[in-house]
Amino acid sequence: MNTSTAYRRLIDRLDRNAPPEEQWRLLMAAHVAGQLVLRLHWDSHCRMLALAWRQRDIGEVAGQLLRLALVPVGHALQRLPAGNVGRATVNAFRPMQPPPEVAALLRWARGAD
Repeated sequence: MNTSTAYRRLIDRLDRNAPPEEQWRLLMAAHVAGQLVLRLHWDSHCRMLALAWRQRDIGEVAGQLLRLALVPVGHALQRLPAGNVGRATVNAFRPMQPPPEVAALLRWARGAD
């Protein structure tokens, strides 16, 4: 399954009435799925910013604003940390293994589950 399709499957599953933890898991999976495509990467951080704003999480809002500033630079320099979930709670420059619940969503979105 292609990147855009996997990303869309995750985004289509988002429900603003779902518990915030569920929304964050889907957005983190979408970030990982779409990270290598500028448009999708940007979109994932915009959606994370919106959720952080709705939650009034000022630290996450600030972190998402920083990441939105870094997205074009990361793409221009081809320096994108693989597997990074995109939250303000993780280092923006560090590759990582997504948490198990995020990895499961990625497998599902890519048609492996």
